[in-house]
Amino acid sequence: MQVFGSSGVRDVAGEGLTPRYVLRITQAAGSVWTEDYDRVAIARDTRTTGRTFGNAAVSGLTGLGFDVDRLGIVPTPGLQAYCEREGVPGVMITASHNPPAYNGIKLIGADGVELRRETLDDIAAAVEADDPELVGWDRVGTDRCIETARERYREQLRDAVDSERIAAADLTVVVDPGHGAGSLTSPDLFRELGCTVHTINAQPDGHFPGRDPEPVEANLADLRAYVRATGADLGIAHDGDGDRAIFVDEHGDHVEGDAALAALAAAELDPGDGVVSAVNASQRLVDVVEDAGADLSLTPIGSTYIVSRIAELQAAGTHVPVAGEGNGGIIFPEYRIARDGAYTAARFCELAAETPVSELVAPFDDYANVRRNLRYDDDDGREAMLAGVEAYTQEVDASVDRTDGWRLNYDDAWVLARPSGTEPVVRVYAEARSLDRATELAEAMVSAAE
Repeated sequence: MQVFGSSGVRDVAGEGLTPRYVLRITQAAGSVWTEDYDRVAIARDTRTTGRTFGNAAVSGLTGLGFDVDRLGIVPTPGLQAYCEREGVPGVMITASHNPPAYNGIKLIGADGVELRRETLDDIAAAVEADDPELVGWDRVGTDRCIETARERYREQLRDAVDSERIAAADLTVVVDPGHGAGSLTSPDLFRELGCTVHTINAQPDGHFPGRDPEPVEANLADLRAYVRATGADLGIAHDGDGDRAIFVDEHGDHVEGDAALAALAAAELDPGDGVVSAVNASQRLVDVVEDAGADLSLTPIGSTYIVSRIAELQAAGTHVPVAGEGNGGIIFPEYRIARDGAYTAARFCELAAETPVSELVAPFDDYANVRRNLRYDDDDGREAMLAGVEAYTQEVDASVDRTDGWRLNYDDAWVLARPSGTEPVVRVYAEARSLDRATELAEAMVSAAE
């Protein structure tokens, strides 16, 4: 049984994910943490089931003797900041970008970094073992509410970026937290950084009435319209737990996440640096890394794998100034080895303070991207899809990369098919210098899978 996917545990609330299962997972984590810690922090995003699952996590941990700090609704990077500051592990109740019916769990180490794969494997083994022994009535842990976590998180963000540079530019930004946890932090942060701030979908609401939690182009039409209507310099969109940032330029046009990552990387890299990204990395990033004389290391898709590879490179003495994926989940390891949508957006504002966003990303607009999601109903459907993909990859004239799924590399383009680690879908990605070519490759892979 696979407990942890590419980014924690996620499933439909009340079906694949129940309070009992949340209790079991958090108790398994507690059984691994108990040798070193006696306190754990818990936070959640805005999902309607967040409080229920948070209560289950608190029950499981206090029953093992842990004291629990309840942070309430806080972005995942806000919990990570708290864990690092307090030196305690953490539990984040979130399904990130998944639809409202989903919820999930991310586990954070006392260094503020998502747990590495080997630790997650230990916890997964503990999930399948016998229930841990509860402490006696006189040693049950307590829980307390922490009211300052969001404020301290914003304070740390302000101190970590060039706030004077941003303020001097007198930027106007439209912030779209998508009704998620960033609703309670990002609008205030950018006001504190000296921006004129307009908001949309900024009321915390686990039903996500304004848009789906995933900040993809199809879900951001209102943000693009609002940027045009206000004459803003920049639009910023987050996912449900605020660890991703996607942008809209000053014309109200969507900025591809891969283009934003490439622009941020170009501003950071020096010869000999290392960059970490997933196997679906855009050619935009490949070009930037090559131009800088840096080295690109590819991993399976998922923040856990990227975080682990960053740590490996750093241990080997490689400087890694930037990492992440084109979905808006970008890591600046010198700040923290964590995806942080607000920090990413603030760093992007530093660049936008000097150059209009459309000009920043113009050098990276040479590629078109297509993405398809193929949903399956059961394990048999999944295996049939993957068998079709594998057979197809053996027939085509392209090099095959099996880092995660099947990536076919052509001279002018690439296409990738892989099963999602968080949803019952096989994802297909394609990139080429024309939309027609990318669509052709994606549809051919889809046909093979179906």
